[in-house]
Amino acid sequence: MSGTLAIDLGSSTTVVAWQDRQGPPGLLPLPPYSCGDPCVVPSLLWLEAPDAERPLIGRQVLEAALADGDHPGLCRDFKRQIGAPATGPSPGWLSAERAGALLLEGLWRALPAELVPERLVLTAPIETYRGYRAWLERACRDLAVPELALVDEPTAAAIGAGLPPGSRVLVVDMGGGTIDLSLVALEGGEGRAAPIAQLLRFAGRDLTRSGQSLRCARVIGKAGVALGGRDIDRWIAARLCPDGPADGGLLQLAERIKCQLSDAPEARQIQAAAGSFRELTLTRPAFERLLEERGLPQLLDGLLEAVLAAARREGLGLGDIDAVLPVGGSSRIPLIRRWLEGRCPGVPLRGERPVEAVALGALALTPGVQVRDVLARGVSLRCWDRRSAAHRWHPLFVAGQSWPTEQPLELVLACSQDGQEELELVLGEPLPEERAEVVFEAGLPVLRERPAGAAPVRPWSPSPLTIPLASPGQRGVDRLRLRFSIDARARLLVAWDDLEAAADGGRSEPRPLGPVR
Repeated sequence: MSGTLAIDLGSSTTVVAWQDRQGPPGLLPLPPYSCGDPCVVPSLLWLEAPDAERPLIGRQVLEAALADGDHPGLCRDFKRQIGAPATGPSPGWLSAERAGALLLEGLWRALPAELVPERLVLTAPIETYRGYRAWLERACRDLAVPELALVDEPTAAAIGAGLPPGSRVLVVDMGGGTIDLSLVALEGGEGRAAPIAQLLRFAGRDLTRSGQSLRCARVIGKAGVALGGRDIDRWIAARLCPDGPADGGLLQLAERIKCQLSDAPEARQIQAAAGSFRELTLTRPAFERLLEERGLPQLLDGLLEAVLAAARREGLGLGDIDAVLPVGGSSRIPLIRRWLEGRCPGVPLRGERPVEAVALGALALTPGVQVRDVLARGVSLRCWDRRSAAHRWHPLFVAGQSWPTEQPLELVLACSQDGQEELELVLGEPLPEERAEVVFEAGLPVLRERPAGAAPVRPWSPSPLTIPLASPGQRGVDRLRLRFSIDARARLLVAWDDLEAAADGGRSEPRPLGPVR
């Protein structure tokens, strides 16, 4: 079964998702490494000796009670160090880059035999994207996959949550070891190409030197702290067992209690030690008091203010944010959700799938298992500009826009005169911008620089599409909502709503206008 494999390597958990040619995307169980619901692989490795070739991975480390301590064979929290400047020697036997590579190799070996990945897409943090990309090229060199792609994590998370290209998104990432708040502006939007994953390998050919520009969301503001879900587990363990050591077994129980309290008002777990059993119980109000005593809401307040201060320096306020996107398991804690709603009033909270949103978004950014083509020229719509009292060309899709499009581009048109009974759509193709022209001087061709300006546009056809209005329009009053898209046959489609007749069924079906290139 051919398809696309996405791996979101996280600080505490790694999410693996799969999509075949026809079926929907979904998380992929990988026994014996994966566990939990939703199905994830703990980002843990354990080596018995420095020269061990096959480490224990994920759930194996947890079941062997080896997930805590200072043993040099334990590897955790290595994701943040991949691609980042070295700050000193590794405390364990493996470097962060080698630990990440061993994790990827182990996951690849654990794939079900019936799955044949045609493309592997991985996610990378924005701040270390370049270094992460270089590591990824080395780590995946020997993996037998024809296509390899990379996408930044905030873009993948936003697309996985259903946000449109061009959105400004506050990403609240509460991982196992860190809390990071990032305000990012996604690629795309009106007149700009939508984001797609960056191909590093295609049809077995290395594209790393192809001159592709970095395709990352733009960071407007960012703040973080080295405190995360595992620290919350330690707070729970200390509250429930103040006299005992916070060993791996107790921390596992604390983590389960934390997860249960995201869905239930009370959590219970049984602790077995030295032949005896003890019931550990924690209510949600007691848990929330614990978080407040430890200062978590105040810490989040400081991080959010730092991000919003950076936004204000760019002339942006809270009202300019299109959505808040919580990711990471700890973002499901009800206290965190209430804090987000209280500090970001009026901003939609999009956190339906906080654990798997990044991996599923990575699949969406690699359009199934097909390579999405891009426009060479683009297409523009002629519009009347009231200020200049002249027509101008408004770009709909520009060169570099991938197609088929995921979501239609919406545009609202007003009438240019009173009593107008129809609107016509005059489309054109922007011509390649030439900064020089050939002229002849004394019989010899000479290149002469042209002044910069708007690129010329060649109209498509002398017979533009005419859309009749249900009733005469008024000058300057919005009348038609147009929805432009490009289908799999490279055809430009348009559908429209007559705003005056919307209640009476003024919506049309998509209509082909012609091919784009």
